[in-house]
Amino acid sequence: MKRWQKVLLIAVGLLMLTLFVGPFLIPVPPLAGLQETRALAEPDSRFVRVPLGSDDLEVHYKEMGEGEPTLMLLHGFGASVFSWREVMAPLAATRRVIAFDRPAFGLTERPMRGEWGSPADWSRGLPYSAEAQADLTVSLMDALGVKKAVLIGNSAGGAIAILTALKYPERVQALVLISPAVYSGGPNAFVQWLLRTPQMQHIGPLIARRIQDWGIDFARSAWHDPERITGEIWAGYTAPLRIKNWDRALWELTSASRANNLPARLARLTLPVLVITGDDDRIVPTQQSIRLAQELPDARLVVVPACGHVAHEECPEATLEAIEQFLASLN
Repeated sequence: MKRWQKVLLIAVGLLMLTLFVGPFLIPVPPLAGLQETRALAEPDSRFVRVPLGSDDLEVHYKEMGEGEPTLMLLHGFGASVFSWREVMAPLAATRRVIAFDRPAFGLTERPMRGEWGSPADWSRGLPYSAEAQADLTVSLMDALGVKKAVLIGNSAGGAIAILTALKYPERVQALVLISPAVYSGGPNAFVQWLLRTPQMQHIGPLIARRIQDWGIDFARSAWHDPERITGEIWAGYTAPLRIKNWDRALWELTSASRANNLPARLARLTLPVLVITGDDDRIVPTQQSIRLAQELPDARLVVVPACGHVAHEECPEATLEAIEQFLASLN
């Protein structure tokens, strides 16, 4: 073998060694001062175990009111039941309202590999994949005796609400979608494979911890007027970052991401839909929500002026008015 060929082989070998072994040499020290989930529970917090895959999951939720239709509230990425604080009580004045923490967020259980479910569950992305969260939504409805509900979802929670309606149309009466993340798609097959490699599973929590650095900028970009994000609101957003395994669960959610192909399935959503967006949405651009309302068979659109991505938080009065008018039209 010629000298240059030997050098090339050695270089390739070193590169492969670096790629395959290098990530395992990066230390992932445990985070200090983390607490168990229930240590952060509030007086109105409730917990229930619901079946999912070959196991069950403890879900944190809050419930108010009584009457029909029952409303199920699904928060967005990085949020929790806290994000519904401005609208939950008013909505519950004449009906039952249930808000719950989706897996990897809030106070819902954060299972780890080897401690929950089966290998087959994890290969399907349970419990963190979007499909699993649609299943979980209906399992929670079953556990709480809800036969049919109106789903209200914000951002990624809006996408889960749509998936639930597609998969369980008999369980969903209508949808309220607040800046839903429909057209963002998901990672391609290569990225999906890469995210699930042992190397990325090892260093993934370090990547997830970066939310502590960019999270405030993300939150500010979600509001038309970020100066209205008070210290109390920011504390509510970040409280779940004090929970054990929050970083690993957030990475599991990331690595469980799949392309959901929602745009191609919109014609199947023949139920009534209300789409709400702010006119200054910089997370899911306003035009995407307008497009969604146009492509759905039975949708109405409300664009809230001087409002961003989280209309239910930043502009609760206008959001409540739109939802109440929509719900009245269902009767």
